Amino acid sequence: MKPFIIYLIFINILTFFIYGLDKHKARKSKWRIPEKQLFFLAFIGGSIGAEAGMLCFRHKTKHPRFMIGIPAIFLLQLCLLFGIAYAVN
Repeated sequence: MKPFIIYLIFINILTFFIYGLDKHKARKSKWRIPEKQLFFLAFIGGSIGAEAGMLCFRHKTKHPRFMIGIPAIFLLQLCLLFGIAYAVN
């Protein structure tokens, strides 16, 4: 269980900083991180970091795909986590 928690902390911190980096690149009109990669980071466990990055950096907050998609991924992950916890017990 401990490696899983360490992984979640790592992926969420990474995702948060990637959202900040993408916002910085957007302001400087530089090459951007593809939206698919931003969603992928959320999907593999970084949904809390993605949501925090969106709110902290005000990034992708005007995109319904992100404003609905990231919380939906988080809810899906919660359901999966509770389902696994229920099946184990």
